[in-house]
Amino acid sequence: MSPQPSLTVHDLTDDRFLADFRSMSAHGATPAGGVHREAGTQADTANRHWFHGLLEGYGATVVYDEIGNQFGLWELNPGQPYVLVGSHLDSQPFGGRFDGAYGVLCGAHACARLSLQVHAGDVAPPRHNVAVVNWFNEEGSRFKPSMMGSSVFTGKSSAEEMLAVEDGEGVTVRETLEAMELPNRGKLPLSQFRSYAEIHIEQGKDMDEQGYTIGVVEKTWGARKYVLKVHGFQSHTGSTLLEDRQDALYGAALIITRIRQIGEKYTSPQSPLVTSCGQLNVIPNSPVVVAQGAELLVDLRCGLESILQEADQEFREALREIEDLAHVEIELQGSHAWQEQAYTPEGITLAESIARQLDLPVVRTQTRAGHDSTNVKDVLPTVMLFVPSYKGISHNELEFTEDEDMVAGLRMFAETLRTMATSPLESGVEKGDSVA
Repeated sequence: MSPQPSLTVHDLTDDRFLADFRSMSAHGATPAGGVHREAGTQADTANRHWFHGLLEGYGATVVYDEIGNQFGLWELNPGQPYVLVGSHLDSQPFGGRFDGAYGVLCGAHACARLSLQVHAGDVAPPRHNVAVVNWFNEEGSRFKPSMMGSSVFTGKSSAEEMLAVEDGEGVTVRETLEAMELPNRGKLPLSQFRSYAEIHIEQGKDMDEQGYTIGVVEKTWGARKYVLKVHGFQSHTGSTLLEDRQDALYGAALIITRIRQIGEKYTSPQSPLVTSCGQLNVIPNSPVVVAQGAELLVDLRCGLESILQEADQEFREALREIEDLAHVEIELQGSHAWQEQAYTPEGITLAESIARQLDLPVVRTQTRAGHDSTNVKDVLPTVMLFVPSYKGISHNELEFTEDEDMVAGLRMFAETLRTMATSPLESGVEKGDSVA
């Protein structure tokens, strides 16, 4: 069993949780109240070391896997597998302080509360141990793809492949993790974990507008993400006639316009389709030069697979038309996709029951954003929960969730963890043998 912490059950109050959240939010803090904490940066490293100390202070053993996922382990029933909870601590550039971080800290407090209750003799040791995880590079803003840590953990990507990924400055994930000086890095067998739960801000406005405190996620939207490079020919903007130009930026502009048009064409109130270009780099990006290259990341997301496939096919055909129109070549440099999928039905039923027991207004919902649970649910029975976020603002410094909603979510999550650790959550998911 994990060593007896110096804290008592009465020390881990809701006020202490909120104070810990404020301390966490200081790492990478921005003037407008958000955080700038991309994966593996100084701010992320400082936050991870802070979180390491917090976990040990709350009675956990802290270890890291090959891809830099950070685990806090509470052994309450020696020899038994762990119920895993968590999210991510990295952020988008000038992002919000709640996205991901709320779920990680919620998981840490839920685990620590249960551990203290067991050590105090208030509750019997549960059937399973408990653990919290801070996944590496969920956001994908510095290293692509997103959800990298959970992808390696679930065996969807190889550790060696992801360790070789470079950021925009040519620094690899491997070099980044070495510079972060994370101790106890090794392999953790998937068989060591029994189930998974994650709580997150909604990143949508429905719950905020409709007055719900807890959202139980029943399905994830499907998504198609593409990294494209448009190849043109560099020339002078003043002397090169329009018909002679091979303007990569013009080609990129046509892609951006077309993907928006496709989104508008296929969306409906019953089945919205969202399309975006979230990143654009122009080469050489000079005011009097026709661009020789443009790199952009586009994505399509929808809750109905048939609509997503039809829109995706039209987009691919549009790329060939744009090549002819702009006299450029379009190279697919990378892609990342997942299909719409349901979460564990038994987990949905369990979460709804707990919310009603706690008298918390609850609604079934879907997630349009990708979360690490999107990967984990394919290998472990999984529960995904939401709390409201003000006006649905996210990936923005103005992202906000009320203290009372954060605390209500913590109550909900702590009871969900206790139940999952006591009565195993069953599903038809088949686990693999090991992960990095």
